[in-house]
Amino acid sequence: MDPAQSQSLSNDEIEQFLDDLDTNNDGKIDYEELEHKLDQVYQEIAPVPKRHHLHHDSRRDDARHQFLHRIIGSHEKWISRADLTQRIHEWNIPSMKTESKNDEDENTYVHNLSLWRHIRAYWSVHGPKILFLALVISMQLAFGIWQLVKYVTTIQYRQAFGWGAVLAKTCAGALYPTFFFLILSMSRYFSTFLRKFYYISRFVNWDLSHSFHVKISIVALALASLHAIGHLTGSFVFGSQPARADRVAVILGEGAVPRRYSEYVATLPGWSGAVCLGLFWTLALLSMPVVRRRSYEAFQLGHLLMFPMIGLLMAHGTAGLLQWPMFGYWLAFPTLLVVVERVVRISLGLHRIPATMRVIDGDTVEIKATIPSERIWKYEAGQYIFLQVPKISLFQWHPFTVSVCIGNEMQVHIKTDGDWTGRLRALADGSAPTSIQIGINGPFGAPAQRFYDFSHSIVVGSGIGVTPFSGILADLQAHDDQEHVTSDDITEKPPPDVTTEVEKDGDNPKIAEDYRRVDFHWMVRDRNYLLWFSDLLNSVSRSQLRHRAQEDSPHLDIRIQTYVTQRRKKISTHVYRWLLEMHRTDEHPESPLTGLINPTHFGRPDFVDVLDTHYEDMRKVKASMTKQDMDSRQRLKVGVFFCGAPVIGEILADKCALLSARGRQDGSRIEYHFMTEVFG
Repeated sequence: MDPAQSQSLSNDEIEQFLDDLDTNNDGKIDYEELEHKLDQVYQEIAPVPKRHHLHHDSRRDDARHQFLHRIIGSHEKWISRADLTQRIHEWNIPSMKTESKNDEDENTYVHNLSLWRHIRAYWSVHGPKILFLALVISMQLAFGIWQLVKYVTTIQYRQAFGWGAVLAKTCAGALYPTFFFLILSMSRYFSTFLRKFYYISRFVNWDLSHSFHVKISIVALALASLHAIGHLTGSFVFGSQPARADRVAVILGEGAVPRRYSEYVATLPGWSGAVCLGLFWTLALLSMPVVRRRSYEAFQLGHLLMFPMIGLLMAHGTAGLLQWPMFGYWLAFPTLLVVVERVVRISLGLHRIPATMRVIDGDTVEIKATIPSERIWKYEAGQYIFLQVPKISLFQWHPFTVSVCIGNEMQVHIKTDGDWTGRLRALADGSAPTSIQIGINGPFGAPAQRFYDFSHSIVVGSGIGVTPFSGILADLQAHDDQEHVTSDDITEKPPPDVTTEVEKDGDNPKIAEDYRRVDFHWMVRDRNYLLWFSDLLNSVSRSQLRHRAQEDSPHLDIRIQTYVTQRRKKISTHVYRWLLEMHRTDEHPESPLTGLINPTHFGRPDFVDVLDTHYEDMRKVKASMTKQDMDSRQRLKVGVFFCGAPVIGEILADKCALLSARGRQDGSRIEYHFMTEVFG
């Protein structure tokens, strides 16, 4: 939130802040008291501080003194409480109550929606997931009920094999679509292909594939276990009883009786099912989070068990004892996709690509590689690849987002906060570029693919999941730098709020014919989430500043707004983090707190105001556009990409619908297309 538009600190809050500073109760604030509180605040909000101009190891430097004297207002050793109170009023720091009010306003906005608008907004956020889950569950129920009715109403089966056959076959019916979707969720190329079709991608959220895969695996394991219980403790027991031999013969033939329990287990359906279930449980245990954290290789090698398991499942019903075999037909298509992908991955792992790795900071490394010309797939920023580094492991492949891709030159930024990524960073030779060999499998589609369908976009996301769009910003900027070369000899200190030509010129904005605008709103819980990607975002901000200083009309307008949403209970922490964020110098234009050049706000933004302001900007943009710049229906389409708290999504979805309706009524034909995504 802009402090100028929010309620400032109250007198009570200021007094509380001064009481917290004035530890000796002498009526004045000493330099030492300010410095002591600065260290306390940093320990609380930045326990692992990134190097910046206020902290260079333990050395107090001139910039640190400059910051503290800025609070005092002079180079004196102290300031009176009355003078500091006046100075704090001048800073217009938002009240701590403002953050609570924002959350209340969000809930109030949604609560006050009419029933129809509430349903429409809810469906925009949750609808695709609900529809897809409804499809999966309905197919499971349909085939399960079909088998249940068949084996309950056909008395011969129950007379021969008892209740076990009913339980086993009901679970088998539900397993047909369960395994189909389970294996299909593993196919990356299939999801990438279907992303090309907008309405299919709206219906099936491929970005939830990992979560869906885990959940449906649990369902499959439960159904498979019940299926086995039905046979091992039911149908095999009943079928091996001499008294039921005649009834078994009616179904299986005279040659199938008499048959002991062990002979039932020894049949192809019997032993293949038992072995398959054992493999399934082994795979599941190796997929537990504790195993994955301790040994990622065990996790990945364990998943290779799925291939013999699928083979056994296909063979399991081929004996046709109770009905014609159909399981193999359900498994054939998704299995073929996965097998082809794994073969391709293995072959690509053998075809290693030279790359360079550079340490960006303590948390991030950058890998650059030239994609071989024989690769037929087009690589774009926002997509993701699977990366293999043979020096670390031949079996481990990890997904990472493509940050920048110009021609065949690709960059990937990797946060080194895990075991494998930590070992990757250990390969680096200091800050100098290090030559390594890598394997690349991909590219695969990501939600960011649809970003390029719009010349004007709003991205709202939280956490490090917005990495695909961060990469797209860097990629857009890199291409803009290539096409519109600028010099680097300008001051990089940003103004408090960057103003573009569109805003400065009022009703007659000067914009380029290829004008593209991106509003990037990134919400994180605390500032540490911002640090690892700060270099990439800062490179975008620096380029934006250069272009604005040297171009009469912008070609690319990227507006980065970051928000730290974690509330602070201590007034001193609240005040100091605002002061730290506002403290910029010519030598260090980056925030001492976040390391970012762009402004960072505290608390959630008011997205109702954000979208209303954006709409007015778009009206000015459209007024300056030629008919050739619009589509056949003279529309200006804005893509709104969202991933975060559902309440924010519902607000955005409702505002998009309202603004699109407004665009039809006032003749501007501006449309806002809301898309909920799972980034990453």
